[in-house]
Amino acid sequence: MPANVLVIDDDPVQRRLLEAAVRRFGHAVGVADGGEAGLALIERPPGEAFNVVILDMMMPGLDGLGVLARLADRAIRVPVIVQTAQGGIETAVAAMRAGAVDFVVKPASPERLQTAIANALKVEELESETRRSSRRGKALTFRDLILNSPAMERAVRLGQRAAASNIPVLIEGESGVGKEIFARAIQGSSDRRSRAFVTVNCGAIPETLVESILFGHEKGSFTGATEKHTGKFVEADSGTLFLDEIGDLPLDTQVKLLRAVQEGEVDPVGGRQTVKVDIRLISATHRNLLDQVRAGKFREDLFYRLNVYPVLIPPLRERREDIQPLAVHLMERALKLHAPQRTLRFDPAAMSMLEDYDWPGNIRQLENAILRAILLADGNVLRPDDFPQIRHELKHHVAAVPAAEPAGKPAGEEPASGRETAPGASRPLPPEVLRTLDERGNVRTLAEIELEMIRFAIEHYRGQMSEVARRLGIGRSTLYRKLREHGLESHAAQAQPDAS
Repeated sequence: MPANVLVIDDDPVQRRLLEAAVRRFGHAVGVADGGEAGLALIERPPGEAFNVVILDMMMPGLDGLGVLARLADRAIRVPVIVQTAQGGIETAVAAMRAGAVDFVVKPASPERLQTAIANALKVEELESETRRSSRRGKALTFRDLILNSPAMERAVRLGQRAAASNIPVLIEGESGVGKEIFARAIQGSSDRRSRAFVTVNCGAIPETLVESILFGHEKGSFTGATEKHTGKFVEADSGTLFLDEIGDLPLDTQVKLLRAVQEGEVDPVGGRQTVKVDIRLISATHRNLLDQVRAGKFREDLFYRLNVYPVLIPPLRERREDIQPLAVHLMERALKLHAPQRTLRFDPAAMSMLEDYDWPGNIRQLENAILRAILLADGNVLRPDDFPQIRHELKHHVAAVPAAEPAGKPAGEEPASGRETAPGASRPLPPEVLRTLDERGNVRTLAEIELEMIRFAIEHYRGQMSEVARRLGIGRSTLYRKLREHGLESHAAQAQPDAS
């Protein structure tokens, strides 16, 4: 999903390299040549906010640690990836303790940089409503979730049952579907609602620091460990621990996590004794953990320990009934936060376009699209033109379908009224075009496409079955078998005798 990335680096060559790389990843880029200039850009109006900051640690004047300290003092929450040519553990620990979400060593490979940005964007997944609920001391519950679709209602019913016990829950679903919000609703509906809810984004922690962040460490246990750190398990004691993107944990850490889950105790790095903890564990992943187990990337014993009560959150494209209420809610929330003096509503054509789009980035992408639309809108109505990227992608998808006219059809003649229309298309498809998508915009099954192809071939060759079989590349016996499978025996009975 496209994001707004700020690069802060005093080296002009490094700035240009990072800017080019980030643009190749499909993101918008801003640049600053120092800490003060970067802070000035970060503190622009909220509508122009950056989603991720790539920050150089070693700069004249205000260095990277100084920027992180200023951000913390001003309560500015933005995921920061720090980078430096000095990749010592002391620098990494200092940066992570100051609030950075990831650490890369110059020169970072494009793959490592892209992964770091993707992980930093996951940190943004927690929605504003959760923050507001936390500030006013009210726990988020399932009653606060916005949903109309049967698919989400099923997931909520499962979540409500899970909230009544303390069994481990595994929340599965694509990035951006709201897995952390769902986890908070489980906690807010349970008897631990007044206790701590501690979140760990496993995909955003440098591998060298995972064990220390999860289980804690003693002072002096490694270079840079200048003080004792309790770890997330101890922070969540008597409350809920949410391990997001659990599939990204290194294998050696998975061994220690399994013991912590089974025994209810952790071993801090450098500690001489274990620490007992009482936690409710909720995990989440966008990966198929069973496939990860088969590939040897995830421990089978840990999988079965975490997968006691799985809950699947469906993607937004499979619950289109939720798009309209979510869009209205997100618009009202964005106006309240960023433009309280404005009033807006959706043009019906714009809402129809949002409902037609597949939203690969799910709710997070919908929220960002609405925020950008609010900034683009001139009047008090959000129109299709205020969603240029969505409109462009839908048009590009339709344009990918050939627009050939039927053979012998006079140019410019209107298509027959009974002809099928592609989703989002402005005119019906000619009969020669085989539809690859159904009316919901999903890929049709092979059986459906095969059936349509056989029907078309029979009509095109006027029931001459030998020619139909030859053109389809199958034998006549296979053709008749497929006719029976698809319930088309009548077509075979009405077929014209083949020419001798």
